[in-house]
Amino acid sequence: MNLKVRRAVVKDIPKILDLLVQVDMVHHNGRPDIFKGPATKYSAGQLEKIISDSSTPVFVCVDSNDVPLGHAFCVHKQVVGDSVLTDIRTLYIDDICVDSAARGRHVGKTLYDAVISYAREQGFYNVTLNVWSCNPTALKFYEAMGLVPQKIGMEKIL
Repeated sequence: MNLKVRRAVVKDIPKILDLLVQVDMVHHNGRPDIFKGPATKYSAGQLEKIISDSSTPVFVCVDSNDVPLGHAFCVHKQVVGDSVLTDIRTLYIDDICVDSAARGRHVGKTLYDAVISYAREQGFYNVTLNVWSCNPTALKFYEAMGLVPQKIGMEKIL
């Protein structure tokens, strides 16, 4: 399969919205007490602003017909002048999704590799993300990509 990663554009928004519902449903199925499902965390208007903002790059992995098969939402982060934290620049992956119909075709790895390349080119110190423990498939994927836990969020349901 001929895969290419590029920055998302406005014409990709309908497919991105579909992918966001898929992400939400994975989380809803794992934690219906937290995630409403089916929903998207961004509206089309919000996506337009995110896509046009250079500090929130969105990448799409497309097939030979330029149809998005997956996305990666990223956010530039840096805390400057903190009394405890250093001033490192972090590229945070806010959301990554591969269309359920395209899984197993290396779309996720292609997207992830492109994000890492972008982060290196832009001089980021590290790339971080959060993964829900109710999503073991994603956790295994990220571990296979070489990510290791940085911190662990814990809860007690009351």
